[in-house]
Amino acid sequence: MALKVGIIGLTNTGKTTIFNCFSNTKAETSNYSFSTNKSNFGMAYVPDARLHKLSELVPTKKIVYTTMEFVDIPGLTKGASEGQGIGNSFLSDIRNVDAIIHVTRCFEDENLPHVEGSINPVRDIEILNLELQIKDLDSIEKRLDKVAKKLKAGDKEAKKEHEILTNYKDHLENFENARSIDIKEEDKKFVDDLFLLTNKPVMYVCNVDDDSANSGNKYSKEVEKYIKENDANADVLFIAAKLEADIAELESQEDRVEFLKDAGLTEPGINKLIQKAYELLNLSTFFTVGEQENRAWTIHAGIKAPDAAGVIHSDLKRGFIRAEVIAYNDFIALGSEHACKENGKLRLEGKEYIINEGDILHIRFNV
Repeated sequence: MALKVGIIGLTNTGKTTIFNCFSNTKAETSNYSFSTNKSNFGMAYVPDARLHKLSELVPTKKIVYTTMEFVDIPGLTKGASEGQGIGNSFLSDIRNVDAIIHVTRCFEDENLPHVEGSINPVRDIEILNLELQIKDLDSIEKRLDKVAKKLKAGDKEAKKEHEILTNYKDHLENFENARSIDIKEEDKKFVDDLFLLTNKPVMYVCNVDDDSANSGNKYSKEVEKYIKENDANADVLFIAAKLEADIAELESQEDRVEFLKDAGLTEPGINKLIQKAYELLNLSTFFTVGEQENRAWTIHAGIKAPDAAGVIHSDLKRGFIRAEVIAYNDFIALGSEHACKENGKLRLEGKEYIINEGDILHIRFNV
């Protein structure tokens, strides 16, 4: 499933340090602004303790996690939409992702100068949001010019399109993000193909100092208050990127557990970030289990059984007959497929069945 999450922020916020904590590729970090000229792409495993629980009950040769693709987009700055710094070209990279993790700096470090001269995460969020809004406004205005020509030609649909685009234009000119516009769902079709930057689902990550990894600090509290008032549907996480980088370098699981304990954490903050990004994309997980492998599969939430079967292999969708389904909690509680069957917890579902989060599937098919 080719869905991407973009990591954005002003330069020197710690984006790339966070990216390196979970990515299978490592990007170069620097104390200098605009020190890179390309976006970094990497895959990350989606942490899921349920796979280990299942493997305790169904011994297997291999455990396979589902994955997500992340794009670390080089740091932007004020004026990026007009070509300042090297940001303008990377605004296009943001257009190609499906959701955004917006990293803001909530730590002090005299060896790492802030591009704006002081630590003020709310100001930084407003700067970057403005750059995205300007880019979106440019896209809307270009489309309006085309629609105006269709209006003159008497195109009936153009009148409605012009009205909706004008609503978006006014909204953006009031320094609002496209995702917060109050508009009917069916009218959003007029901007779908513009891939507006401020229309993408977003999560805010406060990069805090090590001592604030567990409860945040004064800067992250300012961000939480601001987001609650201005982007209420967005989640806010705080992560100590430097601390997470130290954890990621430890090879021993025992050492990682001890390190986390000393920091007052129960799991790496990066795990929470990946899981939240997964939810941000409205994704869901189902499992297949067996002697060869126990595996997690990614689907869009709310899809039907044949489409889920097609994620495993196209032949399973083409020849779908029915799915044997056991809910994860039932399997864990009863301990085996046989016990689930004996207790009526194994169900046969047809083509209209909508997959639930954590379902364990066995697909019956014929091609």
